[in-house]
Amino acid sequence: MKKKGILVIVSGFSGSGKGTIMKRLLAEHADTYALSISATTRSPRPGETHGQEYFLFPERNLKR
Repeated sequence: MKKKGILVIVSGFSGSGKGTIMKRLLAEHADTYALSISATTRSPRPGETHGQEYFLFPERNLKR
């Protein structure tokens, strides 16, 4: 890897606007920024798509 970059972390409480900030940043600077997608074992929320908002693995949820 020849290019060095800067890691930017956007953090905040649920509903604080992280997704809104990232959508705008990526829309205006798609050639400069990339988004890391987290994984979760919770069930998908309405409108969530596996591999887009999260990698969703609800079958691995350990709650019984």
